[in-house]
Amino acid sequence: MPRKKKSDGTASLTDVIIESILKKKGKDPVVMDFSKMNNGLCDAFIICHGTSRPQVEALATCVMEDVKKEKGLNVFHKEGFENAEWILIDYSEIIVHIFQESRRTFYNLEQLWADTQITRIKSPD
Repeated sequence: MPRKKKSDGTASLTDVIIESILKKKGKDPVVMDFSKMNNGLCDAFIICHGTSRPQVEALATCVMEDVKKEKGLNVFHKEGFENAEWILIDYSEIIVHIFQESRRTFYNLEQLWADTQITRIKSPD
């Protein structure tokens, strides 16, 4: 079944997710735009990493709570909370990947999907 195309709320959902990541001091957030790809898995990946298991868990929890509060959206699918090395949060049109730094380096999703438009988010510190 094809995924639905980007809705009017996608940009603000991205904003809520990025704000949540920055609020919990997530490291090196990026947005990978898949919206122009035919038969894309989703519209975007948002990727960041934390420096410890507790931070990765806190980042994921904050994203889910803020999206629920601000957008009224529940998570479509989530996984990775058992080890908190790589937590995936699926909102259907946007998939959030929160890594521990060593796992992010190992899987290197930015290189794997290098043909997408990648926007690096600067943290306010």
